[in-house]
Amino acid sequence: MDRPALNSMLLGSTNPDRLKAWYRDGFHAETNNYGTLDLGGFGLIIEHRDDVDAKAPEPGRFIINFAVDDIEQTAAHLRTLDVNWLVEPEDRGPGYFATLIDPDGNYVQIIQMKPEYYANL
Repeated sequence: MDRPALNSMLLGSTNPDRLKAWYRDGFHAETNNYGTLDLGGFGLIIEHRDDVDAKAPEPGRFIINFAVDDIEQTAAHLRTLDVNWLVEPEDRGPGYFATLIDPDGNYVQIIQMKPEYYANL
């Protein structure tokens, strides 16, 4: 049996249109015919759900991570959208990390790893 490949994630929301617009605008995501956001070959599906709260009760339970080439450039773009930052970009040794909060309260990280990180894999 082939090993399964993780290729998408579903986010349930009480306001999916707002959340979808936030990810589309913040991360330049394209939307396919089914409404799935294409984030670098990974599909983010955002749907209305009646079994979730308006705000994530445990926002650190899962964190959506975006690998970026230039964290400062990405952060500058996100600042134009007036996002809520939990942690501004900072050097954490192997790379630069920042954490922001989406409109539903989920944590989202942008990460730029340093070249030496990849050299040591």
